[in-house]
Amino acid sequence: MKYTVIGAGMMGSAAAYDLATTNPNDEIVLADINIQQAKSVAAAIGPNVNPVRVDVNNAKELVKLLQGSDAVISAVSYSVNFQTTRAAIEAGVSMCDLGGNNEVVERQLTLDTAAKEKGITVVPNCGLAPGLINVLAMEGVKQFDQLDSIHLRVGGLPQNPKPPLYYQIVFSVEGLINESVEKATVIHDGELKLVDPMSELEDINFPPPFGTLEAFNTSGGLSTLTQLLDGKVKNLDYKTIRYKGHCEKFKTLLDLGFATSEPMMVGGSVKTNREFFADLLRKKLDYGDKDVVLARATITGRTKTAEKTLVYEFVDYYDDATKMTAMMRATAFPTSIVAQMLAHGVITERGVLVPELCVPGNVMIDELGKRNLKITKKVTEIWS
Repeated sequence: MKYTVIGAGMMGSAAAYDLATTNPNDEIVLADINIQQAKSVAAAIGPNVNPVRVDVNNAKELVKLLQGSDAVISAVSYSVNFQTTRAAIEAGVSMCDLGGNNEVVERQLTLDTAAKEKGITVVPNCGLAPGLINVLAMEGVKQFDQLDSIHLRVGGLPQNPKPPLYYQIVFSVEGLINESVEKATVIHDGELKLVDPMSELEDINFPPPFGTLEAFNTSGGLSTLTQLLDGKVKNLDYKTIRYKGHCEKFKTLLDLGFATSEPMMVGGSVKTNREFFADLLRKKLDYGDKDVVLARATITGRTKTAEKTLVYEFVDYYDDATKMTAMMRATAFPTSIVAQMLAHGVITERGVLVPELCVPGNVMIDELGKRNLKITKKVTEIWS
């Protein structure tokens, strides 16, 4: 098999590592505009990873790179995922990406017919949230005759939080700000609604050493689940997990206008408040602590014989052996697994499909378990 990974950053390097170590006889092409970065990562992983330079904004160059691959992973900014999808279709190669922006995914979905005509599959949004947590939700849905509620909770946190925000950057700052300022789509009492970000604060408990944490609405995590399950579930929401006290302090900064597009003078140059805020967060919230990812999907409803609650949950820590963050593992490994499903024919449906529609959750859980990312399943039933 031949896999191509576009992007040699944190997530791309983790995806290439998983592909190379899972399939030591396969060829992994690691492409980046920074060839030195690609070479450094490839050398650290192993001899079956071949670094190449690519400019994703050069359509011909990108198509040529992808041709002959059994599957492609796009691990670059979501802003180029639409053009990467078009290149994959032209090259006749199945592809998946990390996603992260609902508007971009909607544009990708418009290429469904073109992908079908080429006989390939494109799977956007294969990261953690949206991505893995949505796959777990849909795997749970299959086990109910009637749904009541689905509550998805995900957080990437420092293992040793520091005040005042008790948080460090574990993914892109732009993504962090986006999810904190854009409206979140939910289903409340059977009605599709837009709610304010950082609202509906609740306590959530995880085993020691975490104890009681907090969770609040953020945008983007549900992706297409609200459309897929509208009319089928009474309540559906996604909330981000943080240490207690974070939400109030971060929301205060947003209420003061730190994330607005208003221009300001900074050191003789003009920046928006949001750009300045992003720079400040990078400087102050990147203190190098080992991270942890916590995730929980809770589905309630009925079977023919009982009321039922199903909970999928995992806690994954920074890996000292590989020096890989928990966020890299929880984001890149599911994406790598989807690419392998595409290459090996586990996913057979053609077109542009979000993972909650085409990725078998039981296979994903088993594969992540092999990588020591253990997802537990707990079922509670009240017989009627």
